Amino acid sequence: MEATEQAMDLDDQDDISLVARMQEGRELITAEIRKVIIGQESIIDELLIALFGGGHVLVTGVPGLAKTLLIKTLADILQVDFSRIQFTPDLMPADVVGSEVVDETDGGRKLTFVKGPIFTNILLADEINRTPPKTQSALLEAMEERQVTAAGITHPMAEPFFVMATQNPIELEGTYPLPEAQLDRFMFKIELGYLSEAEEITVVSKTTQTYEIPLAHPLGGEDIISFQRIARQVPAAEAVIRYAVRLVHASRPQSELAPDFVKDWVSWGAGIRASQKLILAGKVRALLLGRYNVSFGDVRALAPAVFRHRILLNFHAEAERVTTETVINRLLEAVPEPASEI
Repeated sequence: MEATEQAMDLDDQDDISLVARMQEGRELITAEIRKVIIGQESIIDELLIALFGGGHVLVTGVPGLAKTLLIKTLADILQVDFSRIQFTPDLMPADVVGSEVVDETDGGRKLTFVKGPIFTNILLADEINRTPPKTQSALLEAMEERQVTAAGITHPMAEPFFVMATQNPIELEGTYPLPEAQLDRFMFKIELGYLSEAEEITVVSKTTQTYEIPLAHPLGGEDIISFQRIARQVPAAEAVIRYAVRLVHASRPQSELAPDFVKDWVSWGAGIRASQKLILAGKVRALLLGRYNVSFGDVRALAPAVFRHRILLNFHAEAERVTTETVINRLLEAVPEPASEI
């Protein structure tokens, strides 16, 4: 059963107009992206939900699925600063956040902080699992607190600030699995699959000839900041929040709410950020679908992307070839919506 409608407490007509612009903007951005990216509709939807909600995404997919092209195209459409960091085993934290250098001036020498590529609006952290945890952790403060501290001085990030990190699932040699604390910073984990035959024919046809696709710029960085603000004004009923929290609690094997299959297969469940991201992303999804409240359906629809990287399976699950997707789907079946009407 879906949650019943509630009136959104908008401050004024400007906010109502902003919601309409957000809905229209999503369609315009999607149309521009589809000029370049073939297929992957659901991936584009989740990417925009994360962007409008102020979250970050981790994308897993085999090479050649246009992960880099997708995020670069988005930056081009929005006309915001874009940086790409190719993560390698020898990459150092200073290569990401920046470092202090000696600057010669008329008054003598002084240390000056030179900002690294992380100081941008949209950051592509390419193959993030190819660099050691020490360098991976350089992103932690920026992703969560929107700032970087160097030599005791705090440097704020630009707004909007959006990180898309990629992983290659088929090459494990020479990789460093992301620590749980790093994974938890991502709102969504998105998995890209192969294109259909028809879609692949279109891609091959377009990319093996000379062509140039002009992109329109329907929105800018300031619009994204406004969308992130208005999304937080969407109400979420207590029952919907309770449902999200129960799903998260049920994913933890030590919880009394955990079903038997979770206790059998899961080593570690989702933390409190999962509940927060479920509701925040649900608010964005509700607005994009023309509703002014979060429903149970929003929570269910977003649960796979929120849980994929937050549920760690144990060796029993691996032995039985149980996947994280299996656990998530069974969780959604096992945890009922709260009985109270809202």
